[in-house]
Amino acid sequence: MSSTLDTVLAHAFGDDSDPRGFWRLLQEHVEHLKVRNYSAATLRARAFYVRAFARWCLDRDLTQPAQITKPILESFQRHLYRVRKRNGQPLSWSSQTLHLAHVNQFFRYLVKVNHLPLNPAAELELPKQPKSLPKPVLSPDEVERVLAQPDTTTALGLRDRAILETFYSSGLRRAELCRLRLDELDVSRRAIFIRRGKGQKDRYVPVGVRALVWIARYVDHARDQLLLDAKEPTLFLTKDGQPLSPDSVTEYARRYLRASGVNKAGACHIFRHTMATLMLENGAEIRYLQAILGHERLETTQIYTRTSLRKLLEVHGATHPAEQPDQDADSPPDSAPESPPNSPPDRAPDSPR
Repeated sequence: MSSTLDTVLAHAFGDDSDPRGFWRLLQEHVEHLKVRNYSAATLRARAFYVRAFARWCLDRDLTQPAQITKPILESFQRHLYRVRKRNGQPLSWSSQTLHLAHVNQFFRYLVKVNHLPLNPAAELELPKQPKSLPKPVLSPDEVERVLAQPDTTTALGLRDRAILETFYSSGLRRAELCRLRLDELDVSRRAIFIRRGKGQKDRYVPVGVRALVWIARYVDHARDQLLLDAKEPTLFLTKDGQPLSPDSVTEYARRYLRASGVNKAGACHIFRHTMATLMLENGAEIRYLQAILGHERLETTQIYTRTSLRKLLEVHGATHPAEQPDQDADSPPDSAPESPPNSPPDRAPDSPR
């Protein structure tokens, strides 16, 4: 169990002896999720957001979930709107929604196990989410500039080149790459098996020949230099022979992006966005892309259709009247049409009589 979850459950808040209090019921709820094989990320998020709500309630002498009503939840929602982070910025709309959604799930559980007769959050209106575009994507030339940054004459540089190639080829999430094991590479089928990806779902992801070649070079010439325990199954290792952490991989990717001179923000996920956008522009069917990326809903994948600029430019150039060849190439585009032969000259309207 992660340190975040340990902190929430080990340090009581409110009356820890009250079986109907927030702390005891949150412990029960998290245990319920663990038994049903929810991911560690879900457990951490549920504990974090419900604890934040419970602490807000306790400051107002609300010690039990049974005391919570819809107006109280609406007051909490207004509180989230007014919260400012350390940098003075408000919580994003998505962050506010996450707070409320996890609290709603907590109350749904309490109703399900008969701790409450009704869910006070059932009809809570969540903030409308802005339809923002994904982060910037790289052009193929920019990708090559980034991929060329690691020093492949060193073990760590060879590892990093293999990592970047894997990101670009397969679109893996950083946590999926960090957990990747040697035996989950299927070279003959040019595929990677993702065990318990987001949502605890397994899937196969195609990986290109070039990425597999760089992975093979890393395994043959660098991994043994990093390996301390011969039984370690994880593919990509730190200099101490341990599995990489997602934050470390983010820092490596960001460092190489900056070193390349590409003036775009991002790190690991920019390769995922880039792969999806470029494949879509080159004709990939969106449902196949959905399977590769591991999206549960097609709507999540469809956001890449809004960043496929090349297709928009092609349609614009082929259909916009101003982009079409002139019908009469000898006529200047700004010239007015000549008057028909023998037409009377223009005159001013007759004056009123």
